[in-house]
Amino acid sequence: MHFGIIIIGDEILSGRREDRHLSKAIELLGARGLQLAYADYVGDDPERITQTLRHAFSSGDVVFSFGGIGATPDDHTRACAANALQQQLQLHPEAKALIQERMQDIAREKGVPYEPDRDDNMHRLNMGVFPASARIIPNPYNKIPGFSCEGAGAGAVHFVPGFPVMAHPMVEWVLDTQYRDYFKQGAWQENSVIVFGAMEASLTPLMEHIERSYPVKVFSLPSVDHPQYGRHIELGVKGEPKLAQVAYEEMVSTLQTMQIPLGPEMVRK
Repeated sequence: MHFGIIIIGDEILSGRREDRHLSKAIELLGARGLQLAYADYVGDDPERITQTLRHAFSSGDVVFSFGGIGATPDDHTRACAANALQQQLQLHPEAKALIQERMQDIAREKGVPYEPDRDDNMHRLNMGVFPASARIIPNPYNKIPGFSCEGAGAGAVHFVPGFPVMAHPMVEWVLDTQYRDYFKQGAWQENSVIVFGAMEASLTPLMEHIERSYPVKVFSLPSVDHPQYGRHIELGVKGEPKLAQVAYEEMVSTLQTMQIPLGPEMVRK
């Protein structure tokens, strides 16, 4: 099972707001022994959003889509999801009840009567208009739900708001209620070492040998102006913990045989 994210909104691409979803998705997945496979960033362009969602639905992956599910003119995600699935939009009955409950809460907090037929309250119901096959995602922050739609195979796309305070608990709920069987199955470990005085080209044969010998991934992260280590390469392997450890030990042993100066070692899980 591969996990991906889609982050929607002009405000992210223009720099008016800083993306906080990528790092949090990595954290939430990693805490469950899972990895993020990819991230797509899309502006508020309905055609491009539809195209991106169409690919997500056909991928067989589990994808979390952040943003654009409100009810203002620049919120296109709900309609684009319906277009990608070739489904009609409709007011989800459970979403309607939750939105009305939220409106009643607001009226109570303000000390005014709840008027369900008032124009602004009727407009808020648009936030519960989802593709016909949608299932809701509860929102613990303000009750306005997100929604999920099935994709190809075991895949699905889960739609949550752009606000991190709402979106991140909703992602956790989806993971813990729908994908618990996958937890730790993809557990991974990353071992790396700081390498001094070597060029990537001279390390390439070793990297290729490690990948041929073990079912792990090898990575090389060069730096020319690191504040602590200066010019160096962080060389490592990542994969299933036991295999990653064995592959890493062979890699370090070979580097020592090559008499290449080594710095600190790091382990990330």
